[in-house]
Amino acid sequence: METRTCIETRRSVRKFTEQEVTPEVLEQIVAAAAWAPSWKNTQVVRYYAVRTQEIKDRIAREGVMDFTWNTKIMQGAPVLVVMTMVTGRSGFEKDGSFSTSKGTHWQSFDAGIAAQTFCLAAHDLGLGSVILGVIDEAAIRGILNLPEGEEIAALIPLGYPAEEPKAPRRKAVEDLLTIC
Repeated sequence: METRTCIETRRSVRKFTEQEVTPEVLEQIVAAAAWAPSWKNTQVVRYYAVRTQEIKDRIAREGVMDFTWNTKIMQGAPVLVVMTMVTGRSGFEKDGSFSTSKGTHWQSFDAGIAAQTFCLAAHDLGLGSVILGVIDEAAIRGILNLPEGEEIAALIPLGYPAEEPKAPRRKAVEDLLTIC
């Protein structure tokens, strides 16, 4: 798929078929997402692919801060990707001081780039995804027993789309761009 087409046709998909997403397909998506740029090439993003329905259901019940809109999305996805970021690297110097006035926010910037790259790679392979951020990190951390030094960036339900959402209206370039 051409890059521009991939960008313009990728949608947030919230309904999926029951078709399995194989480990090989997940590996292809992560291999492509690994090319996302990051601060000083720190590559801080990690992916936990939850395929077990029982674990997905538990995260959907306990890990969404009572935001039940996301519950069915997660339960209906063949895979729930828990995207984490290794803390204390992106935006930092080796001595632990900040390299940027953005402080710890830079790791979220890197995670955002990686999340979009992940979703575009999935779309290119015919899969749908949506990036979710209303999460109870402590609950999910306990369910998955995530390692210390990693923070959850987002949840990404992933699967073959059972819907084709229409493109939302976009702002005009003149509303978005100021040339100085």
